[in-house]
Amino acid sequence: MVGGGALVRKPASPVGPLALLHRPVPEPPSSLRRGPLREGAWRSPLRSERTATLLGMWVGVAFAVCFATGLLSHLIQNPPSWFGWPSRPVNLYRVTQGLHVISGFAAIPLLLAKLWTVYPKLFEWPPVRSLLHAIGRLSLLVLVGSAIFQLVTGVLNVARWYVVMPFFFTTAHYWTAWIAIGAILVHVGSKLAIIRIGLSEPAAAEPPAAAVAGGLTRRSFLTAVAATSGVVALTTAGQTVPALSGITVFGQRDPRLGLQGLPVNKSAASAGVLETAVDPTHRITLDGPRPQQLSLAVLRSLPQHTVRLPITCVEGWSATADWTGIRMADLLDMMGLPEDAEVTVESLQESGLYRASVLAPPHSRDPLTLLALRLNGADLHIDHGYPARLIAPNRPGVLQTKWVSRVRAL
Repeated sequence: MVGGGALVRKPASPVGPLALLHRPVPEPPSSLRRGPLREGAWRSPLRSERTATLLGMWVGVAFAVCFATGLLSHLIQNPPSWFGWPSRPVNLYRVTQGLHVISGFAAIPLLLAKLWTVYPKLFEWPPVRSLLHAIGRLSLLVLVGSAIFQLVTGVLNVARWYVVMPFFFTTAHYWTAWIAIGAILVHVGSKLAIIRIGLSEPAAAEPPAAAVAGGLTRRSFLTAVAATSGVVALTTAGQTVPALSGITVFGQRDPRLGLQGLPVNKSAASAGVLETAVDPTHRITLDGPRPQQLSLAVLRSLPQHTVRLPITCVEGWSATADWTGIRMADLLDMMGLPEDAEVTVESLQESGLYRASVLAPPHSRDPLTLLALRLNGADLHIDHGYPARLIAPNRPGVLQTKWVSRVRAL
């Protein structure tokens, strides 16, 4: 408009290839709009933009905690050159990995509630309005599929039920985590306008009629979902928090039960070391500038130290015990290694992803790091790594090498 008013311009229409993305597609025949596709098929008053937004935020927080702690665990086990992990406080990994498993379990009821709230949108009409709309709908398959995959495989891993996973869990879980978190960020970015509307809707705007049988309102629905998630978290945390062990329902290990007071994940039989571990001719090789071989009798004659340390499994459980053995720093001195030396601790186990682990500063020289010979006042049981195993503060259990056969300088 020219003259007394301002000049108003219409938004430019997309041109070129972008126009194809926005071009409307023919609407399917209305005769197909039946069942869940019919107008008014979904009438639950519990569904609203505010409900979906709040549930989405809760799911996002749970996934963010789970992703961050899972990424941290991956970096500890596969450290790049720039990454460093401290040996103190000794319970740090216990906390982070416990949070990883707890947040994963707590996310399950939140995700289910979120999907229930929004799944009627799968049946919106018309099913596809444009090519861009179709791409957006297909992208949700990536988000939902990756989220469900992460939670299901995470539960299967905690339960050690690998027979139903025809892939290597660690690799699949790690890379799908990046897909899931990326899809969440893209989805949030595309829904910012709707999220603002949902958050701006006052909670008091819920009409009195917004209830289903039994008088369940949106607020009580959200309260029930939050309470369910909290109960799941509380009854999972007992495998990490000893004070809650009595109410553990979803925890897969009771840290109080097991040989010598500790659970066992991998036995000597499954590792194939039943005979070699008890062979009286077995020697532990120190492979460095001053190489030597030490019998069990020689190891027992060296200065012994007792430390109280937790052992923490990537599956979320952890337990504290008294360990007695030789300080790894003393062995590195016997080998003639400098203060900043890294060593590989190898097992009698002939194969397996974790048959050896790298021990680097600060763990290698921490006075709490031992080549342990005894556990809770008795010689190591063979399933706990007899005759000697590594125990170091603030490391995953898979890096606490059992049935040690060699300490090799890198």
